[in-house]
Amino acid sequence: MEAARSQTGAFGQTEINWDKLDKTKFYVVGAGIFSGLTVALYPISVVKTRMQVASKDAVERSAFLVTRGLLKAEGIPGLYRGFGTVITGAVPTRIIFLTALETTKVAAFKMVEPLKLSEPTEAAIANGIAGMTASLFSQAVFVPIDVVSQRLMVQGYSGHASYNGGLDVARQVLKSDGIRGLYRGFGLSVMTYSPSSAVWWASYGSSQRFIWRLLGHVTGSDEPPPGEGTIVAVQAAGGILAGATASCITTPLDTIKTRLQVMGHEKRPTARQVVKGLISDEGWTGFYRGLGPRFFSMSAWGTSMILAYEYLSKNTSFT
Repeated sequence: MEAARSQTGAFGQTEINWDKLDKTKFYVVGAGIFSGLTVALYPISVVKTRMQVASKDAVERSAFLVTRGLLKAEGIPGLYRGFGTVITGAVPTRIIFLTALETTKVAAFKMVEPLKLSEPTEAAIANGIAGMTASLFSQAVFVPIDVVSQRLMVQGYSGHASYNGGLDVARQVLKSDGIRGLYRGFGLSVMTYSPSSAVWWASYGSSQRFIWRLLGHVTGSDEPPPGEGTIVAVQAAGGILAGATASCITTPLDTIKTRLQVMGHEKRPTARQVVKGLISDEGWTGFYRGLGPRFFSMSAWGTSMILAYEYLSKNTSFT
């Protein structure tokens, strides 16, 4: 059985046949690759988070100023605050996400195939459903990690509390709010990451097929497959377009979620109060704090993940 509907032609080269993968090897190699990506892109998350929670009087309001301030005060380690917590939870979160993504995609393609829609539309729907479902499953593991890591990212910054590591954050949150504290912002997190994942994968699936058509490659043709360089270029372009679309649509929710998760115990604002505060301080532009770093992160993460998929699909298949 194919991982999606039977596909040939150029963009068939970029689809994983989930049933033919060596799952154990896939997860082991994938864990290493995605851990490496986390190391490379983590500083962008730290900068984005600090931009989103900065007070209206903060001097460091741009990505450049935040980065310069961190490097001046703490050096490279300042860009990796909370990294230990994130890398610990990254592997199980990614395994859950990838498994749900690929297995759901199988069912989604079968579901939309009878509708006889255009190929880009089918890809957008199937990939969007798979991305949203995968994100929903992974949030149960990801949200507590997100709460702890983001408090570590902003500790001591713009009036935020300081901690003695991730365990200290978890202990204080549990003492103050119980297990609910580790899931603070869970609803907004689901509302942010699930649509974000859906939009990213839908945009990627449809834009990739649109690009292949522009290049003259058609499903079912007997033409030779494109070269590796062409495949990588199309994947990268699709990832950038998907990152731009998803970040523009979901950054306001991400800003609200981040503020909810890092506010001190004594404040405990509601989502409505966070929204009112942002509008009062900066108007609607306040919701797009950190848009640049988030766009870059989503594009880089997504494109890197797709390229990793390409590598994994060729090196973890059963013979």
